[in-house]
Amino acid sequence: MTCTPPPDLEAVAWDIDGTLVDSEPLHHRALVAGSAVFGMDLSDLPDQAYRGIHINDVWDILRPRRPDAVAFDEWMHAIYDHYVANTHELVPVPGAVETVKALAGKGVRQVCVSNSSRRIVDANLEALGISAFMAFSISLDDVTNGKPDPEPYRTAVERLNLAPPAVAAVEDSNTGARSADEAGLYVVGYTPSGGGFGRVDLAVDDLAEVTALFPARAAGG
Repeated sequence: MTCTPPPDLEAVAWDIDGTLVDSEPLHHRALVAGSAVFGMDLSDLPDQAYRGIHINDVWDILRPRRPDAVAFDEWMHAIYDHYVANTHELVPVPGAVETVKALAGKGVRQVCVSNSSRRIVDANLEALGISAFMAFSISLDDVTNGKPDPEPYRTAVERLNLAPPAVAAVEDSNTGARSADEAGLYVVGYTPSGGGFGRVDLAVDDLAEVTALFPARAAGG
């Protein structure tokens, strides 16, 4: 799916997990390791069994397997501790870092909008080495309602002081694309595996295509 981008795009709002970084394998290992701290053996789970499922929902799914004495916050922090301590294992999505740097070179403002916690967002950006290129990031801790609610993207465009159609949101999931669409952003669906979206303005299979949305910037405009 291709289309002509609007002529007034001024910024990019990046999703992180699955869009900029292949983080799901580490999320799975962190879940298993963090749960083991409390005597929960999840070693029998298929790899990435809860891919794309919010940690609050995973907590509910695991109810039959967790001791009654385990507190959600302690369990969650144990998982995050493992994740943050092992971000050296993270692998950037092909072309992600290069595209972020190319856009920065064009003077395009960039932010991140994630459904992960602040600790995970900061750890991901630091591991990718792109923190300096982001004006700011929105984490799940910064909003009342996460994706697919439009609040995360509405919060981002308000902080950018831009009209929603002037911001291109890059997402790899229907959940994120719906959030961005309902907030009024120009939605780019990243589909390297050939998957589809309910509705996006542009579908790409290479993140480098995002730079083409800002041709005027090449001349320093």
